[in-house]
Amino acid sequence: MTAQPAEPHRARPRTQDEIGAALPPSQRMAFYRDMGSADEDEIAGVLRRWRLRLEIYVDPATARVHAAVQQGTAPGRALSAVLRELGPR
Repeated sequence: MTAQPAEPHRARPRTQDEIGAALPPSQRMAFYRDMGSADEDEIAGVLRRWRLRLEIYVDPATARVHAAVQQGTAPGRALSAVLRELGPR
């Protein structure tokens, strides 16, 4: 048994420029739009949200899970089925 991490450590982007550079091109403009429209009270939240999104984009499991959901082979149940079982409240 080893204490080595399964994946090598990656430095997490922290600044606006680092996050923008690390995002897929299809998401980069949306990030800069959000940053440009945020006031001083909102800007930290915008950075935090996009850092979390970036974690999803770079996670290798994301593509596998998305494909399984699209193919109907993902574990779990559809929300619509659960809501039907619960009935109106």
